[in-house]
Amino acid sequence: MLKKNIDYYSSLLDKHGASPEGVGWNGQAAQEIRFSQLCHLVRLDSFSVNDLGCGTGDLANYLRANYKSVDYTGYDVIPKMIATAKARFKESNTRFKLICSGDAMQEADYTLASGIFNLKFNQTETEWREFILSSLRTMDRSSRYGFAFNALTQYSDQLMMKRDLFYADPLWLFDFCKKNFSRNVALLHDYNIYDFTILVRK
Repeated sequence: MLKKNIDYYSSLLDKHGASPEGVGWNGQAAQEIRFSQLCHLVRLDSFSVNDLGCGTGDLANYLRANYKSVDYTGYDVIPKMIATAKARFKESNTRFKLICSGDAMQEADYTLASGIFNLKFNQTETEWREFILSSLRTMDRSSRYGFAFNALTQYSDQLMMKRDLFYADPLWLFDFCKKNFSRNVALLHDYNIYDFTILVRK
């Protein structure tokens, strides 16, 4: 799966460059809508953040434009993404690290993840759910004040669904987070695109 992931996203980056399309989104507007939903988690003007599945670092730009001071660390499994991100950002408070799993993350105030649960290739539903839950446990361990993530929703139009994408049950994930991580969990599913965002505040 890791090789497929690297090959797929490397080819997107080669084709589209450092852009939302280069990391699999269909445009900047859709990408920023998702960033804004994730950032409902943040309640500080100055904070540290882990960006799991950072791509070429677009979230770093979004955070810089909307918050006073952010100590940002981006993590990704795609070597070309990390190399491109490092070339884009030279600030001392913005770092990018290549990882093989989320277990390599350092602790930060918040951890955010956008789009990392969407593309399952030929993994079974059961295998992919376990990957999601394992990733959420890692995000929880790496976050002082909370974490947030998004996923495609099973409430998508049936005719538009694709076999290699994973459409999660938002209620099941909300329930899992509520029972395992915090009593303070929010489900955002009202922003007119076919995914949802979950915020976990500690």
